[in-house]
Amino acid sequence: MPMATLADVLHRFGAAYLAQRRLSTPQAKAWRAILACRTAALGGHRVQCDTCGHSHAVYHSCRNRHCPQCGARAKDAWLQARLGEVLSVPYAHLVFTLPHALNALYGAHPHWVIDTLFACAAQTLKEFAADPQWLGGTPALSLVLHTWTQDLQRHLHVHGVMACGALTDDGEWQVPRRSPSFLFPVHALSRVFRGKFMAALEHARQGHTLPRDPQGTQGEWNRRRRKLYRHDWVVYAKTPMGGPAQVLSYLARYTHRTAISNERIVRIDAQHVAWRVRADPHGGKRIVKLDGVEFVRRFVLHVLPTGIKRIRHYGLLAPTVKRIGLAKVRAALAMPTANARAIESVQAFMQRVAQQDIAQCPVCQHGRLRAVAVLPALKRLPDPYLQVYPIRSTCHRPPATGPPGENA
Repeated sequence: MPMATLADVLHRFGAAYLAQRRLSTPQAKAWRAILACRTAALGGHRVQCDTCGHSHAVYHSCRNRHCPQCGARAKDAWLQARLGEVLSVPYAHLVFTLPHALNALYGAHPHWVIDTLFACAAQTLKEFAADPQWLGGTPALSLVLHTWTQDLQRHLHVHGVMACGALTDDGEWQVPRRSPSFLFPVHALSRVFRGKFMAALEHARQGHTLPRDPQGTQGEWNRRRRKLYRHDWVVYAKTPMGGPAQVLSYLARYTHRTAISNERIVRIDAQHVAWRVRADPHGGKRIVKLDGVEFVRRFVLHVLPTGIKRIRHYGLLAPTVKRIGLAKVRAALAMPTANARAIESVQAFMQRVAQQDIAQCPVCQHGRLRAVAVLPALKRLPDPYLQVYPIRSTCHRPPATGPPGENA
C-alpha cells in the first residue's frame, strides 16, 4: 500500500478547505508546489535503460521549503557547507519560545514578530556571552525558526546551537567559567529575553508600526501586557553529546524540517487524517486523528510569508565577520585550516545517503539509465479547484548546483 503523503491530504480535502477560506499568495504558492512536486505538472525527462530498454519518467521537484519531499538534498548541502565552521568544543542547544498570547499579533504582523524574536534571542545570548561573569567575548551561534508543535498548532520558537565558549578581544578562546558544557542560567535568559521583546513591542506601539494588531485597543493591550509579564518565558538549554559530526547532525534536524513529514502521516480516510506525534521524551509515539479540513487549516498556518529567513547566524558566524572570526578561533584553539568543500553530484549524494544508485536500471539491475527525452511542464494544474492558482515559472526552475545562501 503506497505511503500517504501531504499532497494526498491536499487532494482529498483541498476543495472543502478552499470553499471556506482563501489562501494568501505564499500559501497558494506552497500549495501548488506540493501538489505538483515530482509529477508531470513540473515536467522532467524520460530515461531509458541501455541494456533492457526499460523506460520511465523522472519528474522535477518543486524545491519549495514547505514541501516534505524536497528537504533532503538542501539539508545535506547546507550541512556540508557548515563542515568548516564547527569548532572542536562542546555545543549547547537552546530554544527561545514566544507565549501563545502573541499568536494573534503574529497572524497580523508575521514579519515583525519573527524578526523581533530572532533579534531578541540573539541579543540576549550575545549580551550574556559578553559579560565577563560568564564568557567575556563574542559567541558563535545559529538560530533556526520553527512555528509548530507536533500536532501542528501554532508555537513560535527558535532553536539555537551555540559553541560553549567565546572569542575574547585579545584573541583567546574563553571556555565557560562554571563548567565546560554550561553556558548561562536559563531563568536569567528568560527574564532578559522577555524584557527585550516587551521593550520592542512597546516601542513598536509608540511608533505606530503595528496598525493591524488585533489587540491594539488600550484595554486589550493592557490585558495582553499583564498576561505576558505574569510568567517567565520559556527558554530551554541542553548540551548535545559527541563530537563535531554529531553537533552538525543535531543542528540539521532543525534546519530544513517542515511542519509535517510524509513519514508521520499514517492514514487518510474520507473524513480524517491520522499522524504520529511524540508521546514522551524517550522517543515514544502516539497517533493523533483530526478532521481533514482542520488538518489542512493547521498546515497552512505554518507557510511562512515571503522573505522570511528561517536560518540566521550571529556573532562569529555573522556573514560579515565569519571568515576572519573563524580564522581567529581556529588559531586560538590550534585547529587546522578548514579544507575547501567538495560539491557532490545528485548521483553521489543518493549513493551516499540513501545507498541508492539512481543511474542503475530498476528492472534488469545491470543497465544504466540514460536521459532520452525532455518532458515539458504543464501550464496549469489539472485539479479544477486549483485552476485559480496557475503554476508560475518559479515552481519548476532547474535543480540547484550549490549550497543555499548563508541565511537561507
